[in-house]
Amino acid sequence: MPNVEVYDVSRRKVGEIALSDEVFAAESRPHLYHEVVRAQLLSKRQGTVKTKKRDEVSGSTRKVIKQKGSGRSRHGDNRAPIYRRGGVVFGPMPRDWDVKVPKKVKRAALLSALSDRLREGHLLVLDGWTSEEIKTKKVVEFLGRFELTSVLMIDETNRSLSLSCRNLAAIKYLSWKGLNLFDVLKYDHVILTRGAVEAIEGAMKP
Repeated sequence: MPNVEVYDVSRRKVGEIALSDEVFAAESRPHLYHEVVRAQLLSKRQGTVKTKKRDEVSGSTRKVIKQKGSGRSRHGDNRAPIYRRGGVVFGPMPRDWDVKVPKKVKRAALLSALSDRLREGHLLVLDGWTSEEIKTKKVVEFLGRFELTSVLMIDETNRSLSLSCRNLAAIKYLSWKGLNLFDVLKYDHVILTRGAVEAIEGAMKP
């Protein structure tokens, strides 16, 4: 993989970095994206919704009307679904929505997405975010200098950057440990700091 230019927050070129072929030149496998993203989104569902069935609602067990002679339908008690406050028929019940995806598939999909972003020219490497000041305005100015409208920012643990980004819909901050396929695909550009590149390569190399 050829060297990639490294910029500072002012968009000045400050050097180059050699990216790992195993991580940033992986084979493109878009057919894996649906499976992994679906599993990721399903894992966020709580699955705790529930309705009460006929035997779970409160109410008398006395027969509503006599069995014969009234001309009305036969009913056992007022907990039947046809009555107000009666039980619910075939309502939702608690369930586990998790879908298991092999770790190798998750890894291959993530490496494919990162490599595709680089091949598209939508992956940038930043020397670092050194400002300790929590200022959303600085992030807005940064996006303007790079002419970006949709960015996933990956860094090592950086509290000031995280707090500066949280009120902006155009950019999302993640620690490199939270890197995931859904966010890589959701945002148009991925910006990695030099430290994040080294951490990701160390964790993702076979």
